Amino acid sequence: MNKEILTTVDVVSNEKSVSKEIIFEALELALASATKKRYSDEIDVRVALDRETGDYAAFQRWEIVDKIAFAEEIEVDDLNNVVLEYKERQIWLTDALKINPDYTAGEFVEEPLEAAEFGRIAAQIAKQVIVQKVREAERAQVVETFQDRVNELVMGVVKRVERGNIFVDLGGNAEAVVLKEHVIPRELVRPGDRIRGYLYDVRSEKRGPQLFVSRTSKDLLVELFKLEVPEIGEGLIQILGAARDPGLRAKIAVRSQDPRIDPVGACVGMRGSRVQAVSNELGGERVDIILWDENPAQFVINAMSPAEVVSILVDEDAGSMDVAVSEEQLSQAIGRNGQNVRLASQLTGWELNVMNESDAESKSEEETQKSQKVFMELLDVDEEIAVILVQEGFATIEEVAYVPEQEMLDVEEFDEQLVRELRQRAKDLLLTRAIASEERLGDARPAEDLLSMNGMDEDLAYKLAAAGVVTMEDLAEQAVDDILEIEGIESERAGELIMTARAPWFDGAEEGSSEGRDG
Repeated sequence: MNKEILTTVDVVSNEKSVSKEIIFEALELALASATKKRYSDEIDVRVALDRETGDYAAFQRWEIVDKIAFAEEIEVDDLNNVVLEYKERQIWLTDALKINPDYTAGEFVEEPLEAAEFGRIAAQIAKQVIVQKVREAERAQVVETFQDRVNELVMGVVKRVERGNIFVDLGGNAEAVVLKEHVIPRELVRPGDRIRGYLYDVRSEKRGPQLFVSRTSKDLLVELFKLEVPEIGEGLIQILGAARDPGLRAKIAVRSQDPRIDPVGACVGMRGSRVQAVSNELGGERVDIILWDENPAQFVINAMSPAEVVSILVDEDAGSMDVAVSEEQLSQAIGRNGQNVRLASQLTGWELNVMNESDAESKSEEETQKSQKVFMELLDVDEEIAVILVQEGFATIEEVAYVPEQEMLDVEEFDEQLVRELRQRAKDLLLTRAIASEERLGDARPAEDLLSMNGMDEDLAYKLAAAGVVTMEDLAEQAVDDILEIEGIESERAGELIMTARAPWFDGAEEGSSEGRDG
């Protein structure tokens, strides 16, 4: 029988690639469980199995409990009334010290017990415990193997598709899952297909997959190009950004560390072989290779490919750009359902407003006229000086007041006296505004929800508070005409802010409607 135990350990260890120690521990648990059934399930049993001979011995054991600590834990004042919950498993420290004065709380008192034979019942229990231990060991091995491969490319064979989730065999008892939201839309995948994915998470779970893979991540696109383009792996070409509409279209920004290498050409490959290999892996997803540029405007122009940009106007404060294209290329620049401009915006990090040339010219002319009018009225200058200020890039009173004086002196039509006069007028105006604002606002303070509301800025929030509109609820109850008298707010913006403040009303109505339907 002892030889049979050792043989069982060797066979299972070799078949399952699990250490012998894990099998020995499983057998000890099985024999302990069988022994408890022979006596009483209430007792605590330990079995010690000799790793060399296969001999084993059983012991009944009691956990040593400190009566004082136990009483404090259950908040019992009268120690004489304290009784153990499990008399068959625990013993007081005072009683244990009578057996051996070296005992301490938390240790165990043990007595030999006749162990159950390794018969049919013990074998069944051992089988169950071994299977469980083997599964746990396999899971631990999988986690250990793939823990260091998170954020890398993995490849496997599709085992099955269930409810839109794809289960992939990665080999070595490792199974990964591509959750439905990470599956490329309309991609046809069958059992037996080999696919690649981006491993984004590894978790140790009792059941089900532990490896989570994405087919829609932009990082998958980056990793595929690293695989297909050796220059990227060698560090000669850098990937500086990517954006995807999974299964349809993608853009990737690259630059070369070596002036002799064309990064776009290297990524495209001979006759498009490299980019085509990536596209095929992504279900035919079309990929645009974009040349990165440190100039944001030029980068946006490149990102709008294949549309050609006629002009571009940058608004750094708003983080946006107005992109003008010819009327013939407007639809191409926007793309189907706004796809091209959306991907270009994601890639560059700028909000892009695409329009045709005539609209861009009209908008530019409108902004120019507006700025000229502001300078003429507020700085009390004639049209000629206002035109020069706008042409030189000045857009606000603040810029006139605080840009370095030399920048204004560099304007050919301005002399030193005129520059100083313009700057002084601008500063006086700003000071007057500040004083008037403080007097008008007084002690009025906007509520936090009004300050943090989408589309709101601090200055306007304080102006609204001064007018008695302190909270979002207050704003929601206003009409557009009610707040148009506030300086610095236009009809369109007023309407947008009011609708934003009213949004919780509609959310509440929808929830109530939903509850009504559920009921």
